[in-house]
Amino acid sequence: MGVDLGEPHFDGELLELGLLAESAGLLPAARITCKRRAPDAALFVGSGKADEIKALADATGAAEVLFDQALSPAQQRNLEKRIGLPVNDRTLLILEIFAQRARSHEGKLQVELARLQYLSTRLVRRWTHLERQRGGIGGRGGPGETQIELDRRIIGDSIKRIRERLVLVKRQRGTQRRQRVRHERFGVALVGYTNAGKSSLFNALVKARAYAADQLFATLDTTTRELYLQALGGSVSLSDTVGFIRDLPHGLVDAFAATLTEAAQADLLLHVVDAANPNHPEQIVQVQRVLQEIGAGDVAQLLVFNKLDALDLAHQPLHLQDTMEVDGRELPRVFVSAQQGIGLDALRSLIADAARAYVPGALALADRPTPDPRGLPGFAH
Repeated sequence: MGVDLGEPHFDGELLELGLLAESAGLLPAARITCKRRAPDAALFVGSGKADEIKALADATGAAEVLFDQALSPAQQRNLEKRIGLPVNDRTLLILEIFAQRARSHEGKLQVELARLQYLSTRLVRRWTHLERQRGGIGGRGGPGETQIELDRRIIGDSIKRIRERLVLVKRQRGTQRRQRVRHERFGVALVGYTNAGKSSLFNALVKARAYAADQLFATLDTTTRELYLQALGGSVSLSDTVGFIRDLPHGLVDAFAATLTEAAQADLLLHVVDAANPNHPEQIVQVQRVLQEIGAGDVAQLLVFNKLDALDLAHQPLHLQDTMEVDGRELPRVFVSAQQGIGLDALRSLIADAARAYVPGALALADRPTPDPRGLPGFAH
């Protein structure tokens, strides 16, 4: 279910929501949209549209209703009563995918933190059993403490513990990052919209076996490898990071700060774009927005338009290397195909140029002085 509130990025065909549902292991049964000037306070879509959703769900045998927008706890509860089916929103769907895909200890901690933060907002008047009081001596909770207060306190304590553990993870990452700086290692991070082909490009560049699939959020945990560049005569550090998405829940931005810091601390960002996706201009805008949120907006960028082999003849670029204006900055751009290996030599050459420009005098990596904080000549900031 999607509601057009007049926003420029509204997905009228709900393609991305369908991909998210499939990534979570669900099978979309039907799609329905409507236009509204503002969300209905009680049902988000209004009573008539809610009844239409119920009729469509009954006709298709749907077991759940997914909204492309974030619902308030009251709207979610009211819709479930009206429709008679579980109703969830885009935020919970993304959290579910993250919970399924997280593999590392850090990733699991981050997902659990985001899940608990989301759950804490759903305690308010969502379940009637939470209104009962728990009294007596020796029982769970203090005298007169309601179940909702007890659950809120338990969740609050869990959030506090997870945040403390994530602080240690950040500290460990900081130590690893300082070691790379001590060894004067030039840091490169892959960023971009989810399913743009970052992991495939990562594997093609460093001959790694990171998990890559044609699905949203195939990669959640940051992977770092050394990338040897013959033109540079040395190696740089290359990191594959989690993909971004439109309307990424703020709780996830906060929860994944430890992972996304890898992008903020990089010397060069390879902004991977799905050139075959007709919505790639909007995806570039969304990625730039998230980069600003995590403090990586001023890091030097190189646009990597991937999936060149998927472009039809009418959309093939005239030149495989040029520049493109993004947010008032001229960014260097290169077209590649990670699957076919097209343009990878040119990409390696551009990375080597960036690393060389970062070090005055083009010194060898072992003799490299402290990096110039003013940035990379020729690369936009």
